[in-house]
Amino acid sequence: MGVGLGMLQLPPEHFWSMTIPELEAAVSGAFGDRALAMPLARKELDELMQRFPDEGVITNV
Repeated sequence: MGVGLGMLQLPPEHFWSMTIPELEAAVSGAFGDRALAMPLARKELDELMQRFPDEGVITNV
């Protein structure tokens, strides 16, 4: 609802009458296809963290 009513500023009657594919098309058109990308699974995040570790990060402050 926040994206449709807030970010896309759709009137409530338009938002509530949209189908899911219509809403996806509106979000993709406004923010690009990456806006609909699924978040990483924990395993994928762990693999990326191993491949690209943070360097110079102070962990004990």
